[in-house]
Amino acid sequence: MATFAALALALFLAVVGVAHFVLPGYFRTLVPAWLPAPALLVAGSGLAEIATAGLLALPDTRTWGGWAAAALITTYLVSHLDALRHAHRTRPRLLDRPAGVAARLVVNLAYLAWAVTVALTASARG
Repeated sequence: MATFAALALALFLAVVGVAHFVLPGYFRTLVPAWLPAPALLVAGSGLAEIATAGLLALPDTRTWGGWAAAALITTYLVSHLDALRHAHRTRPRLLDRPAGVAARLVVNLAYLAWAVTVALTASARG
């Protein structure tokens, strides 16, 4: 089960990482307005996700990959907390309303727990 969780996380991060390059406009909308160079941040985070997926895919680097994934996912809290600050019930998109942004935040925390679990499990096995 631990191997499945790690490989599933690797696949998830690889797909999302590639999506950063296929749909960069969408990912730029997630970058808070006060952060500089959104295009560079989107490309950099996409590359980081792909590299982290590679670490997770290999048993010898899985612990590092789990912790790298946890660190990367933690940085995305900035985006979700900024969105929560700007959320309003009249926003056209459900995910931009307070409940939608709160749900995104909870999902991000679940991803973080997934990454930490992979790191700890891989560490215990290694």
